[in-house]
Parts: sequence; structure tokens; C-alpha cells
Amino acid sequence: MAAAGEPPDDPSPGDSASRGPRFLDVSGAPPEALDPWPPVIFRAEMIQAEIDRLASLPPPADGRRSALLAHPRSERPGLGLAPGIRVSLQVLLPGERTAPVRHNSTHVDFCIQGEGRARIGDHKVDFSRYDAWNTPSYRTYEYENRGEAIQVRLTYSNAPLLEKLHVHIVETGDFDDDAGSRVDDAAGENPYGVIDIGRDGAMLMPYELLVDPPVVDSRPLHWPWAEVKARLDALERLGAEYTGRRLYLLYNPATGRTNGTTPSLFATITLRPPGIVDRPHRHVSAAINYFFAGSGYSRVGGRRYEWSSGDLMLTAPGWMIHHHASGDQPVYELTIQDQPLNIAMESLLWQEDLKHPPILLGSQPGFTTNRGMTS
Repeated sequence: MAAAGEPPDDPSPGDSASRGPRFLDVSGAPPEALDPWPPVIFRAEMIQAEIDRLASLPPPADGRRSALLAHPRSERPGLGLAPGIRVSLQVLLPGERTAPVRHNSTHVDFCIQGEGRARIGDHKVDFSRYDAWNTPSYRTYEYENRGEAIQVRLTYSNAPLLEKLHVHIVETGDFDDDAGSRVDDAAGENPYGVIDIGRDGAMLMPYELLVDPPVVDSRPLHWPWAEVKARLDALERLGAEYTGRRLYLLYNPATGRTNGTTPSLFATITLRPPGIVDRPHRHVSAAINYFFAGSGYSRVGGRRYEWSSGDLMLTAPGWMIHHHASGDQPVYELTIQDQPLNIAMESLLWQEDLKHPPILLGSQPGFTTNRGMTS
């Protein structure tokens, strides 16, 4: 109880609704120390046990048997495997179909068992094992299992970030996604322009342009594993002396300079020939790896983590030093990072070589490899 003449005690932390606006004096306070989430591994047998459990359930009303792969430190709102990345396991039995839904988060899907069809707006994706595809924001989608085996997908989403901002909008139903589209005027261009001001490139933009930004054609795209693998396997010819990583980004041209599969996330597929050891490096973006062939280890923050086929791991919490190594068999892995989001925020510090200072990728010239100089 506060003494007479003093302001009342602060409400309890859980009573934020009754707390008024306040000032917090941080004059001269040091920046908060980084506190990255530690790596965590979902073993193949754990994932299979959860698949079996979900498959044994009666079908939910919306048809979506789903489980989040949540980090032990993740809390609501915004449950995720990394602070800004959600991974969920999706199970659909033969002949089943999900109810349509749409939301303003985007996601990447990766089929790890079975096959099926995704309907995303008016676009259809027929997928099979190890295929990947994206779902743009606010596009109605549903899934169907058209095969004879259980369909299992990993879904990677930026939903945790939107939930932390309290703006993740989810709507169920079969919507006409284009119903609210505006018909362009006859000229096809906004008649108002920006105004130069000052001498350093500063401008003024009128409201008419602020609420009518250029439209980017954001479409569902499909990366079939058979075609990706053929290109990926050819990278083995780069040789053991190659200084880069043998991977391809599943690139969505709608993301432009931010190099994404969605505007927030990239998906890369990597081949690691036997005995390859990456050099230690770090980056602000978090990385989640699904190893679907081979075995090896990752060293993260000075600790060694062994993994094998079917394991899924938060391999690189933001800004932790790490590297990976393959065993005596080739390794194939899917890596999801929130690199595009960080490029857009001008926050993607990347230190490829710990002997040299980090570079702000997207704002400063990046790194090079010795490709073209190897045998």
C-alpha cells in the first residue's frame, strides 16, 4: 500500500489493462545483453510419434490435424521455434480435406510424407515428398490428400511476429480473395507525385500515394524436389576447396532484393557431400534446419549437437557462432531463415569470417566465394 501523498503502487504485471501511461527513465542505462534462445532438436522418432498421434485422432471440424514445434522458451503471444518463426506439423489422412482459411501471415510448406494437392486462391499445387511451395498473405487455401498414404507437411510461418504485434488476422471460410480489389482509373497511374525537398534526396509523398503503393504480384510458387535435386547434385562438382555452401535458394521473384521465398522467410535446400565442414560464422537471422538425408553435427555457441536424417533443429539462434559438418554420407537439408525480414528492416548483420568484421547485408557489399577458381 502506498503512503499518503505518494502515487499508488504499480498494478501487478498481469494487470496491464489498469496500468496507465508511464515514463521509464533509462538515462545512461546500458543496452540489454543478448539472450539468445538455445538450440533445440526434435528427433526423427519424436516427430514420427507425433505424426502417429495426430493420425489416430478423429478429424477435427476444420480437418486440420496440427501440432506446433515450440521452443521451451516460447510464450504466448507468438509461440514459435524461433522468436519470429513458427514451425507446425500438419497431418492429413487419405481422402481427407481441410476447410478453407486465410490470414495475413505467409508460409512455406515442405512435404515430408505422402502427396496431395493444395488449392491456394485459384492456383493448384500437386505436390509429393520433399516438394516445397509458398502461400502468399491473405489468400484462401485448403489441402487435400489424394494419395493412399498419410500426408505430412512442415509449415513455416511468420505468424509469431504478427501475434506479438497483436495483428495476426485469421478468417475461416471460402472467400473470393479479389472481391475487394479496386478497379484502376483509365490512365492506370496515380496522378499525384512525390516532391523533392532539400538537397540530399529527401522527398514529400502525398496521402494518395501513401495509401496506394505499387502492387507486387505475389503468387503461389512450387519447387518440385525432382527438379531441385538434379540442380543441387551438380554442385558436388565444385570440389572440396569450394569456400561457399552448396545450396539453392527457393527464390520468389516477388521478394526482390530481400532474397526470399516469402517476404519474411527464405527456404534453401543444401547438399553437403561427405566430410564437409563449414567454417564458423554467425548472422542476425535465425536458422531452422530439417535434415532429410545423411547425418552429421552442428557446433553452436561452442557446444556440439549430433543430428541424423529426419531430425529438425533450431541450428542458429540469432547472432550465435555456429557451423555444420557432414558425416560419411551426403546430407540434404532444408533451411528456413528470417533473412528477408532482416534485410527489409536493415538489420541483417552477417559475419562470414570471424577474423573480419560483420557486414550489414543489403546495405553494404556482401561476400564472395572462390567459385570459378575451383577445379
